[in-house]
Amino acid sequence: MGRPFRSIWDAVRIERGVDYGLFTFGTSDLPYFLVVDSKEDGDPVDVSRGEVKVTRPMVITPYNARPEFRNFFEEGDDEGMIDFLLARTAGFSHLQLERQSGPSKLVSDSVEEVVARLNRQLNDQEEDRVAILTAPHGLGRFAVLKYTIRRIMESAPGNIQELREKGFLPED
Repeated sequence: MGRPFRSIWDAVRIERGVDYGLFTFGTSDLPYFLVVDSKEDGDPVDVSRGEVKVTRPMVITPYNARPEFRNFFEEGDDEGMIDFLLARTAGFSHLQLERQSGPSKLVSDSVEEVVARLNRQLNDQEEDRVAILTAPHGLGRFAVLKYTIRRIMESAPGNIQELREKGFLPED
């Protein structure tokens, strides 16, 4: 049915990573260039610029999303106690990922040449928030997925620490 997932995962590469963590709250943008090798040797490679928007789980507090209780309390009764308890708890909504990609450009027959050119361009612009990803023909989306997952995993320790500092998670 196709190559095993591990071989696909190993075939896609993050040529130029980014060292910035994702926001703990709200949406983070992950801009990238994706360089996909040609199907046939000698054909031009495919280069596109894109972005993944990562909407992190939002902490729900009594101040931004009050739960609705039915048949638990009389109207107005124990409202202060409910607010007190809810202020010390947190729930998380689902993580959302949205990929946006620009039009493809065919500019060279060498992935390495394109990566070198993009690296020079980003260095000249002092751009340190744009990644460069590479993939064999037909596997570009896996490169974007790998990059996104890696950014989420690398940001997790800092995000957890921020949640602790804000009192949403207990200290170890």
